[in-house]
Amino acid sequence: MRLWRFTREKLSVQGWSRLILAAMAVVVCGCAAVGGVLISQTNSRSDELTDRIQPARAAVLQLQKSLLDQETGVRGYALTGDPSFLQPYTDGVKDERRFTAAVHHVLAGDPELLGDTDAITRAAANWRREVAGPLISQVRSGGKLTASGSQLNTSKTQFDGLRKLFATQGDHLDAARDRARARLDHSRQVSEVVLLAMLAVFVVAVAALALLLHFMVGKPLNQLRAASDGVRAGAFGSRIEVMGPSDLRAVGAAVEAMRARLVEELEAGNERETLLADQTEELRRSNSELEQFAYVASHDLQEPLRKVASFCQLLEKRYGERLDDRGKQYIDFAVDGAKRMQVLINDLLTFSRVGRVHDAWQAVDLDATLTRALGNLAMVIEENGVTVVREAPLPEVHGDPTTLAMLWQNLVGNAVKFRSPERDPRIVIDCVREDPEPGTGDGPLWHFSVTDNGIGVAPEFAEKVFVIFQRLHARDEYEGTGIGLALCRKIVEFHGGRIWLEPVPTGGTALHFVLPAESADQRADERPAAPAAPVPATIPPGAPS
Repeated sequence: MRLWRFTREKLSVQGWSRLILAAMAVVVCGCAAVGGVLISQTNSRSDELTDRIQPARAAVLQLQKSLLDQETGVRGYALTGDPSFLQPYTDGVKDERRFTAAVHHVLAGDPELLGDTDAITRAAANWRREVAGPLISQVRSGGKLTASGSQLNTSKTQFDGLRKLFATQGDHLDAARDRARARLDHSRQVSEVVLLAMLAVFVVAVAALALLLHFMVGKPLNQLRAASDGVRAGAFGSRIEVMGPSDLRAVGAAVEAMRARLVEELEAGNERETLLADQTEELRRSNSELEQFAYVASHDLQEPLRKVASFCQLLEKRYGERLDDRGKQYIDFAVDGAKRMQVLINDLLTFSRVGRVHDAWQAVDLDATLTRALGNLAMVIEENGVTVVREAPLPEVHGDPTTLAMLWQNLVGNAVKFRSPERDPRIVIDCVREDPEPGTGDGPLWHFSVTDNGIGVAPEFAEKVFVIFQRLHARDEYEGTGIGLALCRKIVEFHGGRIWLEPVPTGGTALHFVLPAESADQRADERPAAPAAPVPATIPPGAPS
């Protein structure tokens, strides 16, 4: 019992497989050994019959024939006196010795049959010594015998004794043959029965070993698979316990540890999800309150600013004659500060509104939004003699048309604002499609660029320009609040893209941004291409570029 428990706990799947294969080998070798013994015994019985009894019978018959030839030769010579009749006698004596030796060879180890042969040999020797020899000598000396002579009768009588020995030897050989056949038949019957028994034992052993393999290996594997399927189906609370070989128990323990880890992660995930849901709800409420606060604050802040600006202007109008230049300058500072505060508040409101909702998203024709933006900037573009070139037709994307038009207006307006006084302003707008590398899982993108030949931006400020309220120039040089490019970044990122700035070696700035290419781009590709030649931007307000 202890050995079985030790074997069951310590052996692995490979160990059980080897053990069962070894048991199968033992069964096969045992059956082969028993079969070999039976085959050897049957062959021995068959060899006894074919290699000993049958050759002995043949040799005995030849021996009897040689003795009969001797008796016939002696009788013929005695009756005729013709020496030629002695030839069978002489040959018979030689054959007798040869066949006697053959009988002794094949019947070695059988005293009974050898005794019959020795008795015949002795009787034949006595017949030749007492009858045949004297009879031949008498005929040679000139004596003549008749068929009824006493010598011939004596020879016949004595040779009849040999014939009885022949019959006795034949009976003994027949009995030996029958015994050999019986033993051979018995061996064959035993072989057939034992072979059937071995086949039954082999089948039973195979079945038993297969059941053992199933019980020790297959059943634990099925249990592990069923438990794993249960965990995969969502039954994470079911504990995985696997019995059987040591390596299967180790695998089961690893799977159970993984299940426990998954349960812990799921519980932690549920807690995080609950916390995230609470935080999301709190954030939604906070955003709603902030939005309401932004509108209220804008109204409440702008009203005092308007009063400050209005009353300062009234003060200057009514008491302007009494004020000196320093007083008028102070009033101008107050009015300018109030107006700039109003612009700043409006820009902040615009910045805060970007990315609120996706409800207004639709297929947006960027050519149309660019045309609208250029229309809004038509007066500024015309006054400064700016040339705007579209290198390629713009596609359709999925997004908010208002904010995308605002994006173009800020980018083109920025290029116009920071133009170079040394050359005619020129803005080039281009677009190319970028397909991702196979296997990356990324989708196709539209790559846009707005390149100008203005004053440019130093490389160390390429990121700083996108920070809200960051300015690279004094307010008296270039107007604005420093929120334009920050608003552009927020619009682009809100649409799932990114934006960056690259200096142009020949002077100027290239603003690049990418947006996801939606299915609407197929319809955009079907539209006729816009002319690639430069289009002067000296256009009246509201007219398409």
